[in-house]
Amino acid sequence: MAVSDVPEGLRHRVRTTARELRREWAVHVGLIVALLFLTLPVVLVAVMSTQTNTEVLDFTFLGIGSQGLSNYVEVLTERNFGTYLVNSFVMASLIAVGKIAISMLAALAIVFYDFRFKRTLFVLILLTLMLPVPVRIVPLFELMVNFGWHDSMYALVLPYLASPTAVLLLRQHFRSISESLVETAKLDGVGPFRFLFRVLLPMSKSMIIGLFVISFVWGWNQYLWPLVAIRSDEKQVVQVGLEQLQGAQAGGEPLWGLIMAGTVLALLPALIILVVMHRPLLETFNIQTK
Repeated sequence: MAVSDVPEGLRHRVRTTARELRREWAVHVGLIVALLFLTLPVVLVAVMSTQTNTEVLDFTFLGIGSQGLSNYVEVLTERNFGTYLVNSFVMASLIAVGKIAISMLAALAIVFYDFRFKRTLFVLILLTLMLPVPVRIVPLFELMVNFGWHDSMYALVLPYLASPTAVLLLRQHFRSISESLVETAKLDGVGPFRFLFRVLLPMSKSMIIGLFVISFVWGWNQYLWPLVAIRSDEKQVVQVGLEQLQGAQAGGEPLWGLIMAGTVLALLPALIILVVMHRPLLETFNIQTK
């Protein structure tokens, strides 16, 4: 059968399909190359965490080092990194849960209840975004000292429980809920807490999980406030411990293998949570996923 005998419509469809396939291949190749560039630093850090200082400084050596997992063992046991990881996990978890609980109650009141100066109060909540933690460090530290909470988990968690960003996101989400559902609940005599647990929570699972991921990673990465508020080494967090690890030296040279092992350990918990809960996180920002 000659090419000229093929109907023009079929030939057009074949050409269109071929172009679409080439376009899809180009997109996938581009994404793979971008992914390789993004993961390359993490892979290099993981490889260097198994090497000795001599192997790290030898740029021609790119394989798994002779130290194996001994750098991790030393960091966790001799450098107190296991305690830092536990402290950071507890702090980040409490911050995430506390932020969501307080923000849900605030958003519930702002959206579903009428009271004087409601809009003014919401604007004041948003204005607190203009006061980052570094600006509040001195009064916060004085407050913790006056309460006797400095050098404790109270000092690490309590200043971070209020979150205007979480209030804003939950307020926008609650406003998208059908008004007929709200009116039906009111006519049935459903109280505020019952409405919260029976209606809002089941309808807000993705939003809550997304906020938990954001809050956990944010709390996990805190450095400046724990450095100021905590004095005891056994109560310190992983980011400060990682900075202290950079002071480990041998013969005037930083122990790069130990530093890289600590970096991998500090990265893993937040990375695992991001990977496991990435879909609810994307849905929080209304990003469509397949």
